[in-house]
Amino acid sequence: QVQLVESGGGLVQAGGSLTLSCAASGRTFNRASMGWFRQAPGKEREFVAAISWRGGYTVYADSVKDRSTISRDYALNTMYLQMNSLKPEDTAVYYCASGRAYPSNRGIGTVDAWGQGTLVTVSS
Repeated sequence: QVQLVESGGGLVQAGGSLTLSCAASGRTFNRASMGWFRQAPGKEREFVAAISWRGGYTVYADSVKDRSTISRDYALNTMYLQMNSLKPEDTAVYYCASGRAYPSNRGIGTVDAWGQGTLVTVSS
């Protein structure tokens, strides 16, 4: 079982950048697809980005594509999401997750573990 802890959220001005981290514990991190999701106030949770268990394949939601980079460091058991050119509509609680399915633009299949979330607020 993987346990996940996000960090790196905060308040940033529109146009700024932020890097979120997701620290994982447990042996299955290296064999799990990993993903980022977010939930804005009053909205459903939505897929943001995902990375395959070997790190060779990444996929992004259209809303963040071309201004975000997902990556993972196996030595540190940590996944990252770098976001640039942030917009007020990026304001949300960001969650990391581990899953069983190969990443797609819908996510990572059945989620085995969720982090507690980290709040990102983008001011205009």
